[in-house]
Amino acid sequence: MTQRTLRLDDFLPYRLSIASNLVSDVIARAYGALFALTVPEWRLIAVMAESDGITQQQLCLRTRMDKVTVSRAAIALAGRGLIRREAHPQDGRSQLLTLSEEGAELYRNVAPKALELEARIFGQLDPADLTLLRDMLDRISRAAERLVD
Repeated sequence: MTQRTLRLDDFLPYRLSIASNLVSDVIARAYGALFALTVPEWRLIAVMAESDGITQQQLCLRTRMDKVTVSRAAIALAGRGLIRREAHPQDGRSQLLTLSEEGAELYRNVAPKALELEARIFGQLDPADLTLLRDMLDRISRAAERLVD
């Protein structure tokens, strides 16, 4: 059996990370310039927009961001009045985070820009390729999750 040589430009985890970082950089510049949001702040807003309330622990799981990043983003959003913290109805120790009216309005303004950026970045791909990419990303995520758990 021949031993493979690691070539970084051919190493798929590296290539995936570079592509992800480039896409995130484009989005971060747009969100920062237009809405004064960081990518973690936007991710929290987007996830909260899809829920009736969510804990910081659930946000960590859903976004795959670490506790410190989620906590900092939540503190910044709360400081701007974009999210509310409420006692969890079944567990008084944790808090549910929800969007305030201002946060919901910001989401309604950012979401179309996010979709526009997605179209600009991925618009060159054929719809069938996009479907395949989504399927492949799902399969890659499931395989990686099995290694983490």
